[in-house]
Amino acid sequence: MIARLLSHLMTTSETPADETEARAIQDELRRGVVLDEPGPPPGTGLVAGVDVAYDDERDLVAAAAVVLDAGTLEVVEERTAVGRVSFPYVPGLLAFRELPTVLAALDALTVTPGLVVCDGYGLAHPRGFGLACHLGVVTGLPSIGVAKNPFTFTYEEPGARRGDAAPLLAADGAVVGRALRTQGGIKPVYVSVGHRVSLDNACAHTLALSPRYRLPETTRRADSLCRRALREATRTG
Repeated sequence: MIARLLSHLMTTSETPADETEARAIQDELRRGVVLDEPGPPPGTGLVAGVDVAYDDERDLVAAAAVVLDAGTLEVVEERTAVGRVSFPYVPGLLAFRELPTVLAALDALTVTPGLVVCDGYGLAHPRGFGLACHLGVVTGLPSIGVAKNPFTFTYEEPGARRGDAAPLLAADGAVVGRALRTQGGIKPVYVSVGHRVSLDNACAHTLALSPRYRLPETTRRADSLCRRALREATRTG
């Protein structure tokens, strides 16, 4: 994994010069998304969660990568990275702000996860290529997006029980993910495929990683860790 990430950092993760170049890179990478693999079995192997936190006043971004044992949900390894925000906020191009620091955190791991869970979107994205797709294509790792809030799609409210789901529909009617109830009577999360995982498997992983809370343990732990890393960076910076 380390060698793969290092090679891609020099080719597909450099900061685009402008929005036009970013869209061109996105279009090129989109062709590499693999949608015909089921992905690893839920509840087995190692699963990583990644998340980022920003300090807009200092133009800092902190990323965390937390690896859990999928069977026990115990932490196996966690790493952080802090960098400068090098690309402006443009709707649909958020990955270019986050990806370099996320890759640095993943690159610091000594283990290779079988799946990466992003706090965000994959195919359920205005250009069909959210962070989970981008990260999956760049690293080659199976990846999914599990988002907290709805984005550019429509859906019917799923049933109230844990495991109930409803399709996320793009403007053209294509299914790009699912609204998934991870806890009974609690607001759903929004699951979409990133790379090398089926939608059924993505939802099964999300449920396996969310035994007690709405959000997967991967996301909960990565969120806490990146916020802590950002506080430490701003305290010492």
